[in-house]
Amino acid sequence: MNTKFFAAAVTAVALMGLGGCATMDRQAVGTVGGAVVGGVVGSAVGGTAATIGGAALGGYLGNQAGKR
Repeated sequence: MNTKFFAAAVTAVALMGLGGCATMDRQAVGTVGGAVVGGVVGSAVGGTAATIGGAALGGYLGNQAGKR
């Protein structure tokens, strides 16, 4: 029962998130995407500080890439 509830919650959050992305410009999408990827990589490499640093660096790089 808990697995079905968790799956439904994740699906609902994902759909709300995708709906919010409909009006984002290219630079905002790059920033968010870079922050997510950087956070995941930072989490895999180290602890909390690495996750935050990776998200910040990834967000910056994604923002700069979105400008082009």
